[in-house]
Amino acid sequence: MTQWSGKSKGNLLGYKIFVYCIKNLGIKAAYTVLVFVAFYYLLFSWKSNKTQFDYFKNKQGFSLLKSIVSLYKSYFTFGQVLIDKTAISAGLRDKFTYDFDGIEILKDLLAQKKGGILISAHVGNFEVAEHFFADIDFDCQINLVTTDLEHSIIKEYLESISQKSTIKFIFVKEDMSHIFDINSALANNELICFTGDRYFDGSKVLEGKLLDHTAKFPAGPFLIASRLKVPVAFVYVMKEPNLHYHLYTREAKVKHRDAQALLNEYCESVTTILKKYPYQWFNYFNFWESK
Repeated sequence: MTQWSGKSKGNLLGYKIFVYCIKNLGIKAAYTVLVFVAFYYLLFSWKSNKTQFDYFKNKQGFSLLKSIVSLYKSYFTFGQVLIDKTAISAGLRDKFTYDFDGIEILKDLLAQKKGGILISAHVGNFEVAEHFFADIDFDCQINLVTTDLEHSIIKEYLESISQKSTIKFIFVKEDMSHIFDINSALANNELICFTGDRYFDGSKVLEGKLLDHTAKFPAGPFLIASRLKVPVAFVYVMKEPNLHYHLYTREAKVKHRDAQALLNEYCESVTTILKKYPYQWFNYFNFWESK
């Protein structure tokens, strides 16, 4: 049974402290606060420590010592990503630089006039993608498919200090009416974005091998993407040193109604990213359901 509850790490006071530091001291000064915050999680977040240690030791194949050090690096990097997301959303996009690896794939995808499906994961910082797309004249509406379970006082606070987002949200509904919203958006040559690495207990799942270990994935994104006869791509926004981001787009080879094949290709794609960016795996729960 997966242990993800639908909510991510952090509390309101912590976010307010970081926002204060960002606005009054600068982004890199806010990073210094993370030295203590990451150490706090290393000492007291036993549940995520266990799952992340398993990830580093048994999935990445790190040594015992490197796995322990990697726990701290993981928390520190996650904090940087949260600070960056807050700063960029608050209008400090010009403080960051980026490389875009695969923009021609997205342009070709939209040129087909069928819309397109993007599948990402909880790695890096995909939520800031829209701010980079705008800088390269990527004039397209992005629709993020979500359950909205993270609606909370933290989300409300971040929305109150952020610039208005151009991303539209399509909320998953029990009556499956969100499928009509997805079809409508695709008909308008818009992009639909899923994250393919989290599911809820009771929902339909598929199994695939990530980092050579079997895990369960939500069936929905892969079933939809393999049935709608639209182009599909995997997209990641990965953090680099010195306020720099690298955006990756990889074309998916979709076989009609073969969701398993698409999932297998997705797992290979995410594995490649995680081998290059091992500290940017932000699923802090028992993803592989390890004993």
